[in-house]
Amino acid sequence: MDARVRPRAGAHRAALRAQRSHRDARDADDRQDHRRVRPARRARAAAGKDLSVSRRTLGPLALTLGLPPLTYSFWLWLRDHGGALVAPSLRELIANVPPPTGRAVAVYGAWLLLQVALQQWAPGRVQRGGELADGSRLSYRLNGWTSFCVSLAVVLVAVVSGVIPPGIVYDEFGPLLTTAHLVAFGLALVLYVQGRGAGRTTRDPIYDYFMGTTLNPRVGAFDLKYFCESRPGLILWVLFDLSLAAAQYQRHGTLTTAMLLVCAFQFLYIADYFWHEEAILTTWDIKHEKFGWMLAWGDLVWVPFTYTIQAYYLVDHLHALSPAATAGIVALNMAGYAVFRASNIQKHRFRRDPTRPVWGRPPEYIRTARGSLLLISGWWGIARHLNYLGDLAMALAWCLPTGFEHPLPYFYFVYMIILLVHRERRDHELCQAKYGVDWEAYCRRVRWRIVPGVY
Repeated sequence: MDARVRPRAGAHRAALRAQRSHRDARDADDRQDHRRVRPARRARAAAGKDLSVSRRTLGPLALTLGLPPLTYSFWLWLRDHGGALVAPSLRELIANVPPPTGRAVAVYGAWLLLQVALQQWAPGRVQRGGELADGSRLSYRLNGWTSFCVSLAVVLVAVVSGVIPPGIVYDEFGPLLTTAHLVAFGLALVLYVQGRGAGRTTRDPIYDYFMGTTLNPRVGAFDLKYFCESRPGLILWVLFDLSLAAAQYQRHGTLTTAMLLVCAFQFLYIADYFWHEEAILTTWDIKHEKFGWMLAWGDLVWVPFTYTIQAYYLVDHLHALSPAATAGIVALNMAGYAVFRASNIQKHRFRRDPTRPVWGRPPEYIRTARGSLLLISGWWGIARHLNYLGDLAMALAWCLPTGFEHPLPYFYFVYMIILLVHRERRDHELCQAKYGVDWEAYCRRVRWRIVPGVY
C-alpha cells in the first residue's frame, strides 16, 4: 500500500489543525453546493490573463444577450402552448415581452426590501468566511433559517389578509420576469461602474460586466454577493411554487398529487440549504467568483423563474399519478436526498476532525505533498462526487411528476447533467494541476467520477 494511503489512527491534533489551512479548492467545492445554477463557465483565479478572445468577449456577450430571451421563451411555451416547444420569430418574441406592471414592481420591490431587512437585522450567529488573498477573513451573519421562516410567515399573512392574491405569480409571471431582469442588469451595471471607478477593470468591458470586478462587494457590512446568492432568489423559488399550486387550485378546484410532490420536494431542498447555511461560505461562488452579471442574473432571474418550470407546467396539466408511480418518485427523491446530504455531512465532518470514524471505521485518506488530506473512504471512496449523483436523482424526481407529454419540464434535469459534469471536469483539471502524482494516486483509488460503474 502507498505510504500516503492509510487508515487514520492517532495523528497529533495540532498537526491536523495546521493542515486545515491548506485545504484545497476541491474540498471546499464539495461541501453542500446548493443548486446555484450558473449560465456560464466558472472563471479561474487568473481568468482575466489567459482566456481566448472568444471566451473573454464573445462567450459572455452571447450569454448576456441570449439567456434572457430563453427565459421569456420558457414562459411563452408554458403560457401559450402548454409546454410545447414552438419556435417564435425574434419579432414575435420581442412583441410578447411584457413591460413591468405597477403591481409587479411593487411586489418585487417589497420582496427585496424585506430580504435586505432580514439579512441585516434578523438574529443569527456571525461566522468568519475563508481566508482572502490578503490574509483577512470577512464576517457573515448566518440568519438564513430565520429569514426563510419569517419570509414564509409574512407572505402567508399578506395572502390571508388580502394584500396579495395567492395565485399572483401565475397572473404576473411575465411582468415579474421583466422586473427581475431590470434589477439584475441594473445591479451588474452599478457593480461594473463601481469597479471601474476603483481601477479594478481590464481592457474588456464586456467581460468585466459579465464576470464582475470585485470578489466581495459590500455596502458597509452588507455583502451583496452573499445576499443575492442565498436570499431573494432561493426563497422566491419556494414561494413561486406555492403560488403556482394556489393557481392550480383556483383555476381547477383541485391540487394534484404531481403538484404536491414538486412543491414538497423543492421546499425540502431549500429548507435543507438554509438549515446548513454555513456551507455556502466554502462554495466556489463565495470563495473565488467575482460578482457581476453572471451571478447577479443567475441568482435573481435564472433560479426563481426557470427552476419553477415544473410547477408552472402542472398548473394546467392535471394528469393523475398512480400510487405505484407516486411511491417510486418519492423513493427516488428521498434516496437522492439521503446520498446528497449524507455525503456532504461526511466530508464536512472529516474536514473538522479527520480522526472521526467513517461508517464506524477509521477514515482512509491520501496525504498530498502540499499537506491536504483527500478522503477515500465512506461515500467518497465510492465516487469522487457521489453528492452530484444525489443531486441528479433529486432533479429527475422533480421532473417525473410532470409526465412525458412534453420535454420542457425536463429541462432542469438535462441542465443539471451538463452543469455537474462540467463542474466535475473543471474540478479534476484544477486538482490535477495542483497535486500532480498525488491526484493520480487518488484517481486510481477512486475510479468513478459521479456514477459508480458508469462514469
